[in-house]
Amino acid sequence: MDLVKLCSGLQVNPLPPPKERSPDVAHAPNRNHNLSPDERLQAIKNALRYFPKGCHSELAPEFARELDEFGHIYMYRFMPDTSLMRAYPISEYKTNIVEGAATILMIMNNLDRRVAQFPEELVTYGGNGQVFSNWAQFRITLHYLSTMTNEQTLSMMSGHPAGLFPSHKRSPRVVITNGMMIPNYSSKDMYDKLFAMGCTMYGQMTAGSYCYIGPQGIVHGTTITVMNAGRKYLGPDNIAGKVYVTAGLGGMSGAQGKAIVIAGCIGVVAEVSREALDKRHAQGWIQKVVDSVDECIEVVKKAREEKAVLSIGFYGNVVSLWEGFAEYTERTGENLVELASDQTSLHNPFNGGYYPVQLTYEESNVMMNQDPPQFKSLVQESLRRHVKAVNYLCGRGMNFWDYGNAFLLEASRAGADVTKPDGSFIYPTYVQLTIGNVFSLGFGPFRWVCTSGKEEDLLKTDQLAAEVIRQQLEENPSPEEEGNLRDNLTWVEKAMENKMVVGSQARILYSNQAGRSRMAAAFNRAVASGEISAPVVLSRDHHDVSGTDSPYRETSNITDGSMWCADMAVQNVIGDALRGATYVSIHNGGGVGWGEVMNGGFGMVLDGSDEAGEAAVSMLHWDVSNGVCRRAWAGHPLAQHAISNTQATVPGYNITTCNVADEDLLRNL
Repeated sequence: MDLVKLCSGLQVNPLPPPKERSPDVAHAPNRNHNLSPDERLQAIKNALRYFPKGCHSELAPEFARELDEFGHIYMYRFMPDTSLMRAYPISEYKTNIVEGAATILMIMNNLDRRVAQFPEELVTYGGNGQVFSNWAQFRITLHYLSTMTNEQTLSMMSGHPAGLFPSHKRSPRVVITNGMMIPNYSSKDMYDKLFAMGCTMYGQMTAGSYCYIGPQGIVHGTTITVMNAGRKYLGPDNIAGKVYVTAGLGGMSGAQGKAIVIAGCIGVVAEVSREALDKRHAQGWIQKVVDSVDECIEVVKKAREEKAVLSIGFYGNVVSLWEGFAEYTERTGENLVELASDQTSLHNPFNGGYYPVQLTYEESNVMMNQDPPQFKSLVQESLRRHVKAVNYLCGRGMNFWDYGNAFLLEASRAGADVTKPDGSFIYPTYVQLTIGNVFSLGFGPFRWVCTSGKEEDLLKTDQLAAEVIRQQLEENPSPEEEGNLRDNLTWVEKAMENKMVVGSQARILYSNQAGRSRMAAAFNRAVASGEISAPVVLSRDHHDVSGTDSPYRETSNITDGSMWCADMAVQNVIGDALRGATYVSIHNGGGVGWGEVMNGGFGMVLDGSDEAGEAAVSMLHWDVSNGVCRRAWAGHPLAQHAISNTQATVPGYNITTCNVADEDLLRNL
C-alpha cells in the first residue's frame, strides 16, 4: 500500500471514481434510517461539508443512494483497498512525529480485514463499533496525524476530525470523544437518528479509541472467566471433560473457541453467520464444525466420555441449540452442560446483534431493515424462548452467567423470566461472578503493541513482562494476588505457543498498578537500548479497573448505590491526559449498549526517552489506582487492601478512608 498517498488527505480534484463494496468481506446489516424528509436532506448536507462545493453535484445523489440503501453514508468512493489495510512497521509511515505514526498504525490495525468485523463500514467489532463514521474522516485524520507536530493536539469528535489545535509537548496528541450526549437524550432512538445524520457514532470500547488488538484480548478474559467459573462451580482442577455452551463468533466473541481450548474444557459456540464460523474454523480457533443439534449432542457426548479438550462450532441459532439440549435432558434425565453464557451483541439487539430463531440469517437481515417493529417482536420472542431453555437446564445443574453483553437486560425487557421479586437478576454477571474481585485487586487488561511488526520484539516484551511477574511473586503477595500473578505468568509464558497474534504484534495480560508501571519502564529501557527495535504503544481495554462505569457489567458489584454514577470513567480520562498519555478517549456506550455505560481509555507511545518512561509510570499509577480507590470507597475489602498497599509503597498518595458501618447498628435504626 502506498502509505504516503493514503496519508495525503482527501482527494477531490479530481474525485476518485465511484467504488462498489467488495463481495469478499462481511458487511454491516443495512440500517433503516427512519429519518424525516428534512432530516434526510440534513444528513446529506452534513456529509457534503467535507468537500468543496464544486464536488457537491456529483456526490449528493451518490450519498443519497447510500443513505437510502444502507441507512448510513459511508462514502465508499473514498475507501482504500481494504485488502491491503494492516499495521505496517512504524518506519514505513512518513510523519513529523513518532506519535502520529504510532496512532496511524493503531487505526489501520483496527481496520485490518483479519481484525475488523465489517472493515468496509469501518466497524471493528460488536456489530456497530465504529472507528470512523465514514471514509472521508479516515483520510482527513490520517493526513492530520502525518503532518502534526508535538505542539499540536488533534480533536476527534465522534469520528469527526475537528482539526489540529496548538497545545504543548506534554499534552495528548489526540483527544477522542465518541457518542457524548446530553444525558436526557442518550436513547437508542436518538443514536439511530444521529448516526444516520452523521452527527455521532458508537465507538464501542477499543474500536473508536484505536486500540483493539484482535480477538486476543477477549481470549484472555474469557479464559480467565471460564477457569474461575469452573473453580467456583465445579471445584479446583475439575473442568476437564466438562461442557461450556455459549454463542457468537463474529467480532470479539470470535475468541471463545480459543479460550475454551486454553481453559481445558469442551465448548460449543453457536453462530448464525457461516462466514464468521468459517473464519474462526480456518484460524484453527474452532476445531470442529457441526450443522445440526443432533450431531452436536453426539459430538458432545463422545467428548465428555473421552474428557477431550475440544472447541465445537455449531452452525445455527443458539436458541435451537438450547432447546435441543433441554429436550435431550427432559427425555433422558442427563444434563450434558455444566457451564453456560452468551456473547451475542445484545447491546445492539435489533440491528444485527441478535438473530431470532424464527428466521434464517438472510431473512433476518432483510426484515430488520424492511419491518423493524416485527423484527423487534421476533427478537424478544426468541429471547423468551432462549431464557426458558436456559432456566430449565439451570434447574438441573447447569450454571449460567451474563457475559456483560446486556443479555439479562434485554431478556428482562423482552419479558423473559430473569428477575427476582426485588428486581435483581437471577443470574450473576461475570463481573459479580469472578472479574469484580480481580478488578478490586487492581488487576485488569493491560496491553501493548510492538510497532516494528517484528515477532522477536514481541517475544522480548513477553520475557520482560514475565520477569516483572516473577519479581512480584517474590514480594509476599496476598493469596488472591498470587493466584492472579500465577495465572498471568502462565499466560504470557505460553502466549507464543498459543499463537495469539491476529493483526499487529500485540500482547495482553492482566496486571495491577505495580506490574503495569514496572513493565512499562522495562519496555521503555529496552527501546532505548535497542533490545526492542522500535517504539512500543501501551494501552488497555476500557473494560478495566478504572476505565468503565457500567451498572450491568464493570461496576455491577459496586453496592453502595454509586453503580449508576460515571465520575470514575470521566475522572480517569482527564487524569490520564494530565499525566502524559499520547492519546485519550471517552465514550458513551460500549459492551452493554448506548446510554448504558461510560468508558474511556488511552494510548501511550514508549519511544525510549526519559520523558516517556516518567510519564508512563505516573499515568499508570493513576490509571489503575483511581478505580481501586473508588472500589475501596464502596467497601470492597480486596480493594481496601490494594489501595492501602499502594499508599504505603508509592509516595504522594493520601486516600480518603472508608469506615464501614456495623450492620447490627444499622439494623436497629
